[in-house]
Amino acid sequence: MDAIQETDSRIKVLHIDSLPSGWLGKNHALYLGAKEANGQLLLFTDGDIHFHEEVIARAVTALKTEKVSHVTVTPTLKAEAFWLKAFVGFFLFGFSYYKRPWKANDSRSSIGIGIGAFNLITRDAYEQIGTHKRIKNRPDDDLQIGTLIKKHRLEQRIITGLSYLSVEWYQSLKSALIGLEKNTFAGLHYRLTMVFVSVTGVFLSQVYPFLTLFSEDMLIFILSVLNVLLIAFNFVAVTRKMTAFSPYFLFILPFTALLFIYSIIRATLLTFIRGGVIWRGTKYSLQDLRKMNEE
Repeated sequence: MDAIQETDSRIKVLHIDSLPSGWLGKNHALYLGAKEANGQLLLFTDGDIHFHEEVIARAVTALKTEKVSHVTVTPTLKAEAFWLKAFVGFFLFGFSYYKRPWKANDSRSSIGIGIGAFNLITRDAYEQIGTHKRIKNRPDDDLQIGTLIKKHRLEQRIITGLSYLSVEWYQSLKSALIGLEKNTFAGLHYRLTMVFVSVTGVFLSQVYPFLTLFSEDMLIFILSVLNVLLIAFNFVAVTRKMTAFSPYFLFILPFTALLFIYSIIRATLLTFIRGGVIWRGTKYSLQDLRKMNEE
């Protein structure tokens, strides 16, 4: 980064060697970067994202044309291994099923969304929502930016950018399970009741209908078929909209649903066993994370 800085006077590299109490490292870095930036538009992104031609120009155009304060773009998630593809596909399906991200484009909806790969926000809006100070201890800071935008009654847009952004999210299923340790429990607001509801909901809606297909009761069988067809329709629609993966992963959906349930339980148990979340070698206590979530 220092070498790149020397090639362009517009680039300024910040070296951070200390972390204030109560901050996650990434959030603190983003906050300091925003403070140093001079422009009226801020783009928060991740270091492993591949930007294709015109994505920033198109996002800025959308922000100005739509007269909104925040534009977030979904990337293509690349994966090679079979079970990793299946898991990522189901994760996106489950995320869409639970969060309904398309509702962020509806000004009447309270649902807000932010994607870490690409969060473009006006400086005025960033200041209005409280900057990263407001979410300094949130592992899901990207999602929280979108949530705060809606809480402050500002407009936002989520755009599918499969042709413009890409990222190899994880290299293996094991690394995906490890990577999601910091986000899963956070997404459920660090509440065991939410974990129970989530696990039960996924099992009853995505696994149980496939089991009842073997029922000898004709009515139960017919209802199960209709339920599975509805699941199939939603899964294929989300997969084609949000990923470049094959919709044929539908045929192992009950197994990936169980894998997803395992990831939720695993992340929750590890958070309690460790007394918090370990992210890039730093431990953040569960007590502090819960306190920030309640504020």
